Amino acid sequence: MNGVLGTLGSAAGMFAGTNIDDLIVLTVLFLSARANGRPRPWQVWAGQYAGIAALTAVSVVAALGLTIVPDRWVGLLGLVPFALGVRGLVAALRAGDAEDDPPAVAGGLLPVAGVTVANGADNISVYTPVFRTIGPGATAVTIAVFAAGVALWCLAASWLGSHERVIGFVERYGRWLVPIVFMTIGALILLGAG
Repeated sequence: MNGVLGTLGSAAGMFAGTNIDDLIVLTVLFLSARANGRPRPWQVWAGQYAGIAALTAVSVVAALGLTIVPDRWVGLLGLVPFALGVRGLVAALRAGDAEDDPPAVAGGLLPVAGVTVANGADNISVYTPVFRTIGPGATAVTIAVFAAGVALWCLAASWLGSHERVIGFVERYGRWLVPIVFMTIGALILLGAG
């Protein structure tokens, strides 16, 4: 029993440590969903699950000894959120001082999944050695913990995105804040990968 509890604790710590920045991204996405209906909340949930599933799958395959993406190319995934941020910033600049809703940076399931993968691409370097060493049973438990972690993250981000102060702040500055957050995340991913 100690082994299962240890695996549960390690998996929860690994998920939280590698995905803490996702809370910010998810909160921004849920705020965007509330402000202008894009992406829809189900698309945020499904995109987050799809992105984490893709990262986990790549990590498991890499742990089996296959090299899918050379490390030096992983950082290029930062171009996804950066490009989405630039698109949102251009839309905000074109809108000028109009009182329209803030632009949706990721407007559907696939863009949300892409942002999740790009934001979490560095997770592969953490997950791969763990999956290589823990065995199939512990890997299955870890993947289940990750699935529960995604649900917890989405619930927390949705809750954060429903607070009046947060909504008021985003209504006032959202057209600039949302694209800047995405551009910053993309730039950090690119710079972090060298």
